[in-house]
Amino acid sequence: MGQLQGSVAGVVLAGGLSTRMGHDKAQLRVYGPDKPDLLARTHALLADLLPRCWVSCRADAPRSGYACLFDAKHGQGPAAGILEALREAQAQGFAAVLALSCDMPLMDAPTLRRLLEARAAAPAGTLATLYVEAASGRPEALAAVYETASLPLFEKWLESPGGRLNCIVPVQSQCRLPYGSNESRPFVNLNRPDDLKTVLDILGASL
Repeated sequence: MGQLQGSVAGVVLAGGLSTRMGHDKAQLRVYGPDKPDLLARTHALLADLLPRCWVSCRADAPRSGYACLFDAKHGQGPAAGILEALREAQAQGFAAVLALSCDMPLMDAPTLRRLLEARAAAPAGTLATLYVEAASGRPEALAAVYETASLPLFEKWLESPGGRLNCIVPVQSQCRLPYGSNESRPFVNLNRPDDLKTVLDILGASL
């Protein structure tokens, strides 16, 4: 088994419209009004682990105070943000990008470290390292490491977008880490108001 080499940069995916939530998810403060919002919390998680971290956002809604990357094409979803991060990473000499959506308020550093460790030990030829829910096989494509060698696949996707992010890199080129139901907490994400209530209930029970 070979090992992937080269440093990893980070990108926070924060370019969505938050249509289903009804207001900007990145600005939610689920840990309290005096605590960082989700964008700041997610950025801090990556910045503490990696030498460089960008924020992927819309050109018409830049995130003040962050190193922002803007999609070449508007409205193409998180894959377009990852594509721009891969381009920037390659230009700056990084070998890979850890992409993390800003709407995972329970994500933690140990989970991300395990992902990076798996990436470092993955077989040669691996283009993406990601978690997979063991019971369903559902991949966590928005908390994953993508190699800059996958850039041609993302650029090909951009020519005819619309497919799922987790299908851009073929399964045979993925390193997958299964997790069980007792390990699912970090992957809870916020899409709708009901999801926000669930997270607040979880945090209330754990505080």
